[in-house]
Formats: sequence, structure tokens, C-alpha cells
Amino acid sequence: MADSTTDQPEQQQQQQQQQPNPFIPMFTTFRDELDEHHDRRERIIKASRDITALSKKIIFALQRIRTLNHPLPPNLTKETTTRFAQITTHFTSLLPDLTPAPNTHRYMRQLSPAIQEFIEAISFHHYLTTQSLITLEEVRKHLPAGILVTEEDYLLGLFDLTGEMMRFAVTGLSAGSTSEGDSVGLGEEQKGIVVDLREMRCGFEGLSVPGRHRGVMLRDMGKKVDVMQGSVEKVERAAYGILVRGRERPKGWRPDLVVGGGDEEY
Repeated sequence: MADSTTDQPEQQQQQQQQQPNPFIPMFTTFRDELDEHHDRRERIIKASRDITALSKKIIFALQRIRTLNHPLPPNLTKETTTRFAQITTHFTSLLPDLTPAPNTHRYMRQLSPAIQEFIEAISFHHYLTTQSLITLEEVRKHLPAGILVTEEDYLLGLFDLTGEMMRFAVTGLSAGSTSEGDSVGLGEEQKGIVVDLREMRCGFEGLSVPGRHRGVMLRDMGKKVDVMQGSVEKVERAAYGILVRGRERPKGWRPDLVVGGGDEEY
């Protein structure tokens, strides 16, 4: 009788050990989801870096242009078109990872730098050929439908555009100052870009960020405003040097171009 009562707990213990643990399948699912998340995140980061690199190459190529509001030369048109097509291919490859609605916002932090760099490149291209700012809707038309371009990324990309406009303007001012002989003054294109940069500065300084956007915008906006203001002031000083100093400047004089409008290296 004692032996039968002693065996009962052992039998129950064996039965419990044989029964599957109900928590194991649940945590297996969690593990698989985490693995998928990390793999997806790595793919997005890699594509983001490739897009950023291609965008920088486009900007570097566009800085060789010396005219404003004119079509690009055929060789540059071919180069930029090819690189923009490569960027579109990279964005398209990310659609399977971004298509589920939650993922579009879940990975924005990894993708936003690439989108902003692309906006800087496409807006610089647009400005050189039309002397106008590209709109948010026009930016969206250049990207696959599943890629979310937010107002924050659009504005932050335009902040970076001022740095490229500064480089273009200062190079153009110095080239104009050495190629016009003894004439004093700014050409129409040179005046135009100075005015455009001043208007952008005025618009950015008056920008009011709604509460729902402050978390994203305020993280980067303070530094970008400082850099933007420095870029515009640099162009103003270069134009001032040409207008005021006039013929007093020595032959071969070039406006000072100390880095202050973006820290990119190509």
C-alpha cells in the first residue's frame, strides 16, 4: 500500500515532464520575429548607406556646373541619370521590408538619413536647372510609392541644400571675379543665388514647428539652422568683397571658403 502511494508522485512528475511546455512555442515565435527584425534592419541600413553614397556622388558631380537655370551638359545628364536610377533601384529593393504599415514608421530612423541626402541631391539638381526649390510632391514623384517622405525629412534635406548652394555660389563668385577683367559688380546669376539664399534663410528662421513634429525636428534642427546661417553669411561676405573692394582686390583673388555650410567630404 505504501509503495503505491509513493509511486503516484513519481508518475505525476513523469507525466508532467512528458507534456509539452506551452510557453516554448510562444517564445520561439518571439525569437523568429526578433531575428527577422534584425535582418530587416540590417538590410535597410546597408541600402541607406548605398543611397547616401550615390547621392553624395551626384552632388559632387553637380558642383562642376558653373551656370544656373540651364540644362545640364550631356555628360553630366548621363551620369546623374544613371545614379538616380541606381538610387531608385535601392529604394525599390526595400519595399518588401517597408510595405507592412507598421514597418514604414518602425524603420524611419534608419532610412531618414538616406532620404534627406537624396532630397539634398535632387533639390540641388532641380535648383541648378530651374533656379527654384523642388516641392515635397515633386520629391515624392521621384521615389517609389511605398517610400514615405515626411515633411521633416523634406525640410531637413533643404537645410542641407543651402550648404551646396553656398559652395556653388562662392565658386561662381570667384570665377566671375577673375573672368570679367576690370569690370566691377555681380552678374545676374550671381545676384540671383545671393537673393535666393537670403530668402531661404528668412523662411527657415521664421519656421514654426508644430508640436507633433518637434520630437524629430528639434533633434537636428538647431545645428542645421546654425550651419545654414553660416552658409548664407559666407556668400554675403564673398559678394561684399566683390562689390565693395572692386578693383582693389589682387589678381586671382578668391573669396574665403572655410568649411561652414555642411561637413560632407566626397
